[in-house]
Amino acid sequence: MNGPCSPVRIPRWRAVIQWGFLAWVLFLGVRFGLFVNAVAAGGTPPNVSRPPGVEGFLPIGALASLKYWLATGDINQVHPAALVIFLTAIAVSLLAKKSFCSWLCPVGTLSEGAWKLGRWLLGRNFTPWPWLDLTLRGLKYALLLFFVKLILLDMPVPALAGFLGSPYWAVSDVKMLRFFTDMSPTTAVILTLLTGLSLVYRNVWCRYLCPYGALLGLASILSPLKIRREPAGCTGCRRCSAACPANLPVHARTRIVSPECTACLSCVASCPERATLRIGLPFWRRQLPGWVFPAAVLLLFAAGIGTGMVTGHWQGSLTIDDYRQLLPLVPYLSH
Repeated sequence: MNGPCSPVRIPRWRAVIQWGFLAWVLFLGVRFGLFVNAVAAGGTPPNVSRPPGVEGFLPIGALASLKYWLATGDINQVHPAALVIFLTAIAVSLLAKKSFCSWLCPVGTLSEGAWKLGRWLLGRNFTPWPWLDLTLRGLKYALLLFFVKLILLDMPVPALAGFLGSPYWAVSDVKMLRFFTDMSPTTAVILTLLTGLSLVYRNVWCRYLCPYGALLGLASILSPLKIRREPAGCTGCRRCSAACPANLPVHARTRIVSPECTACLSCVASCPERATLRIGLPFWRRQLPGWVFPAAVLLLFAAGIGTGMVTGHWQGSLTIDDYRQLLPLVPYLSH
């Protein structure tokens, strides 16, 4: 049970992947910042290319691009990587639960790091009253419904084309960069408040406010991979439920269907009984080696990104001259 591929090794695998992916995202952010600064300085072309991966922080625009693609058959080429990453995250959720949130998402990694730090500082984390927790969890679905109605239902195709062809969409990546590098006092206060709450309560942003996570959670309901419990081998110790960051009653279910389950496998790693708790298919009862699921998540994500690259939907159409003309407009583009 404690061999190199056993479930108890899962937290180590996940930590390596989470923090490694976060480091990669930070590297892309720094590289993009160097690109923007070089373009703004003028003169010779910048010696740092723009990394398309930063478009992963543009999910609302990706949703607009998705509707435009479905309605016209054309993928908008201004920020195509935004759509590729968006569709890849959904595909990962459809096939491997909401694992994008708990294994790859940099915001999820920081959120988890915050509550673990808070537990170390305070000796524990706190849990809202059940009625309050349920009410707050509804906020992210309400936000998701708002964006779905605004973009998918109410926004006609000509309006989508206008948005995707506008200067605002063209420099949305730069605006996102400035959101972090030129933070307003209001933004700083909100982020400080969220950070403080995240130290006390587990996954405040992810659990209560993230509409992206809400969408991936709903998609994950259809995933064939689920946490499955064999009642015959269960001793009722409830370690699985205690380990679950989503506070799900794992010990009382034979399978976890909830959209709140992120497939972090904390419950599987905490189970003291061999082959009693696993993530797997309904027709496959054997417990998989600990490395198989994380490898599958990485391969699925890489396959999605790779598909975007080989089909020519990764690099955007904006040139350095386009960015030079648009950068001075960034402070004035609010809609």
